[in-house]
Amino acid sequence: MKTIFFAAALAGLTASAAVAAPEKYVLDSSHSQVLFSYNHLGYSTTWGMFSGFEGEIMFDQEAPAESSVSVSMPLSSMLTGWQARFDHFMSKDFFAAAGDEMVTFTSTSIAVTGDTTAKITGDLTLNGVTKSVVLDANLNQMGDHPMAGKPWAGFNATTTLVRSDFELGKFAPFVSDEVALQISIEAMKAE
Repeated sequence: MKTIFFAAALAGLTASAAVAAPEKYVLDSSHSQVLFSYNHLGYSTTWGMFSGFEGEIMFDQEAPAESSVSVSMPLSSMLTGWQARFDHFMSKDFFAAAGDEMVTFTSTSIAVTGDTTAKITGDLTLNGVTKSVVLDANLNQMGDHPMAGKPWAGFNATTTLVRSDFELGKFAPFVSDEVALQISIEAMKAE
């Protein structure tokens, strides 16, 4: 029962058993963000954000494990709070070395862990390198959106990446090799 509830929530659905075909939900780009943070030389925590990205959830109520999540965002959507830092990130020290402008995540499995929690495993492609990552996801809320008047769902998720796994390890270990991600998304049922 918990598995069906969370999988339904993952797609922003109510618990109606009549649905047999996968249904599509799209991210609300204006209310979905990825925050990243890392330790800078032991003196501070530096933060950045991606926003305005695109993605979709395909939900299969008959076989929740067959549901999927996919997200993509251009590196140019990264906000660092300081133009010189952004320019450095786009240099050959970091992202310009691979020349891959897109960051993508495509789920490979979803394992329900509680009434409102799941582990979403997927392939993250960053800087031209693809690695498997696991997101610890939590359902914030689901139901009809009060302004849009259609099914909606909101989630938070966290994970930690190792920069050097994606050929972005410049200045490690002085600048931490680990980067913490905090993800918050909203998804709406597609028309």
